[in-house]
Amino acid sequence: MLPLNLPHYAHKIQTVDGKNYIFDVLRKKYVGLTPEEWVRQHFTHFLMRYKGYPQGLLANEVQICLNGTKKRCDTVLYDRALNARMIVEYKAPQVEITQTVFDQITRYNMVLRVQYLIVTNGLSHYCCRIDYEKGSYIFLPDIPDYKDL
Repeated sequence: MLPLNLPHYAHKIQTVDGKNYIFDVLRKKYVGLTPEEWVRQHFTHFLMRYKGYPQGLLANEVQICLNGTKKRCDTVLYDRALNARMIVEYKAPQVEITQTVFDQITRYNMVLRVQYLIVTNGLSHYCCRIDYEKGSYIFLPDIPDYKDL
């Protein structure tokens, strides 16, 4: 897998019938190791270890219903009352972060109405905070620490 613009962590990989799997600490199971999953695992560890996000408030592959269709948010951060606060969308490192990617996460946010959106391909990371009262958003210079949300 490609090196990412994220800190290394001691990941667990196993091979079964010639296919690689990586351990997901949030789902507590091995999942197929794709380039996007490689980014997800590194980014969730970054959030927990370096940004102070509680593991118990993060969830991977959160299903939502959007216009009668089932969709999955890559990662959702909840507050202590279990209200969604942040959506993170992952792309493989070779996938460019474009307006189409932001449109995807914005559609998911029509359902969850979170305060923060993050899009990353493991090399570039973008975070914005949404101000619903003003109907606007601002891009932040860095991924915020959990204590600053």
